[in-house]
Amino acid sequence: MPTLADVHQIVEKHWGYSSFRPLQEQAIQCVLDHRDSLLVLPTGGGKSLCYQAPAVAQGGTTVVVSPLIALMKDQVDGLRANNVPAIQLDSSLSLQTRRQYKADLLNGSIRLVFVSPERLANEDFREFLKQVGVSTFAIDEAHCISHWGHDFRPEYRQIGRLRDVFPDASFHGYTATATEQVRADICKQLNLKDSAVLVGNFDRPNLSYRILPRVDPYKQVMEVIQRHKGEAGILYALRRADVDDYAAYLKEQGVNCLPYHAGMAPDERRDVQEAFKAEQCDLIVATVAFGMGIDRSNVRYVLHANMPKSIEHYQQETGRAGRDGLEADCVLLYSGGDTMSYKKILTKSAQENVVAPDFLPNALKHLDDMDRYCRSAVCRHRALVQYFGQTFESTNCGACDQCLGDTEPVPDALVLAQKILSGVARVDQRFGIGHVISVLRGENLERVRSLGHDKLTTFGLLREHNKAVLRDWIYQLIGQGVLAQEGAEYPILKLTEGSWQVFRKEREVRLVQPMHVSAEDKPRKSQAAEESWEGVDQGLFDELRELRRVLAQERRVPPYIIFSDATLRVLAQVRPSTKEGMRRLYGIGDQKLQDFGDRILQRIDKYCKANELSFDIPIEAKREKTERKSATISRGKARAYDCFRKQLDVDEIAEQMGRTRGTILGYLADYIEEEDPAAVERYVSKTNIERVTAAAVQNPGGYLKPIFLALDEQVPYEDIRLVVASLNGKK
Repeated sequence: MPTLADVHQIVEKHWGYSSFRPLQEQAIQCVLDHRDSLLVLPTGGGKSLCYQAPAVAQGGTTVVVSPLIALMKDQVDGLRANNVPAIQLDSSLSLQTRRQYKADLLNGSIRLVFVSPERLANEDFREFLKQVGVSTFAIDEAHCISHWGHDFRPEYRQIGRLRDVFPDASFHGYTATATEQVRADICKQLNLKDSAVLVGNFDRPNLSYRILPRVDPYKQVMEVIQRHKGEAGILYALRRADVDDYAAYLKEQGVNCLPYHAGMAPDERRDVQEAFKAEQCDLIVATVAFGMGIDRSNVRYVLHANMPKSIEHYQQETGRAGRDGLEADCVLLYSGGDTMSYKKILTKSAQENVVAPDFLPNALKHLDDMDRYCRSAVCRHRALVQYFGQTFESTNCGACDQCLGDTEPVPDALVLAQKILSGVARVDQRFGIGHVISVLRGENLERVRSLGHDKLTTFGLLREHNKAVLRDWIYQLIGQGVLAQEGAEYPILKLTEGSWQVFRKEREVRLVQPMHVSAEDKPRKSQAAEESWEGVDQGLFDELRELRRVLAQERRVPPYIIFSDATLRVLAQVRPSTKEGMRRLYGIGDQKLQDFGDRILQRIDKYCKANELSFDIPIEAKREKTERKSATISRGKARAYDCFRKQLDVDEIAEQMGRTRGTILGYLADYIEEEDPAAVERYVSKTNIERVTAAAVQNPGGYLKPIFLALDEQVPYEDIRLVVASLNGKK
């Protein structure tokens, strides 16, 4: 029986990896021990190696169940490039090829065979596998078997019956996204016996998550694309018509993109997939019909023009970025209207029996979870990890809009909230968002005049703000529970108990907006983005990328099958001069060294001599990080912090920066808590510090209002806020 040490040698020889990623050893050991297992690792975590490597070590044949032909082909191409015998059996093969493949299986020369769940349901095919003597089954995308999952596929249910046909075989499920409920259902549906359930860290630290209010979507989409010129990306839109519209607009702007949706002919969709994988186009504009079958490792950004319908979908769709472990951007343009659109679609589908009625409550729950995620003002990485039942230890991920300071507070948020709530109250809580906005903006519309709403005191109260901004603020208020929407088909705005607390100034309201930067400024880079290019020669990387494209065309495989971007960056950093030096680098096994080593070294030699660069640069091995570094604070806050260090007055800082006093006080509270708790003495009198400190002891929890009331409303809120920040900073 092969050992884990044997598998280590095989992985080094065929794949060029000198170490395993988290949980890979445990998952491989389960296969070697012939013990059923379920492995949950995020996209890019290395799930496929966990059944591919032991299949080579054990000999015999492993059957891999995969939902899409494109997904099978990618894996088979990758295995063959590493000199691992593998095939796929699907309807696209000729009769002669199928016969040859079956002969190869019977004589034991194939290590992995990829099939669809539909083919496994065929009784004749199962009998054939008995002749082959298959004893290991790997079920990829295993979440598809669960009715509680986000991507349930009825045909996957048939896989569970294989236990009766192959009672002595071991079964292993692999998926990137599964909550505890879904994991339990997968084990039940696959009939796993005494299974090991291995759940990796759901966090993807190389991904930057940004969720922005959808204000001007075409402009916002172009801004992201322009930051990633020449790089691969995916733009997801809700409807087929949206896909066509975005694709037409982007082509007019000179973007090399192609559309993809279920309304296109199968041949058209296949051609689009092949063009993207072959790096003949930079961007795919698609509905969610695109993605599962795409294994392109160097997608550098994923854009959502609409909110996905579940956190699981969001995790999987954003997971298509940065599969090579390098940095990637994930930008979502959010509007609360997306939630209402989805609810209408789901409700109608259930009424028309397009989906099972008992599926509706689960789908609506997924939708509400995603909506809350978008509206929250907490670290995006933390929220994702916690949703899947794990803890996130770091206080700052350094890779999301909240932690990178992409947003800032809206000045006078309480006053703005009161005006919006007044607008709802004045129309008797009988109208939706659009009408309330029309009244608040003072729009001269027939409907507004016919209802007499142009005579209301709130008419034109917020005329200086555009519709998109007001709509976003209203959804933020809904998310904080100080406003509500009622009704599925025609939702209307309703006041809540929280609304009256806002009117009475008993409750704080926080509104945020994107940080205003100049046109030449770019969003802050994540920690992963800064580290991944360290020491890499960009010019040499581009040269090697072009050579990779040529090699891929010669081999008729996607470029990432030749080498990943991660391997190209290491080559451009080390600049090896010999095959021995090249073989030691990440992702270069024996077969790839033999196939491509000479041409890679020739290109490196030519480039380095032309640019007078040295060869064989030593690099330190990258160690797994146990925690993230603190992210850099936002531009505005950083400038304010410098002013606080110089002990400038709050009003003076506000005038210099063109911000309100309230915004500067917010920055000051953060500065006191994070950097200098003693600084409070410069801004609050000694008497008030003592009084607030004593009241805070009697009213723990950090809430300001109880302290304010305990002090007989004699100490200003801003003093209380600064003292509480100082107390928190001393803990």
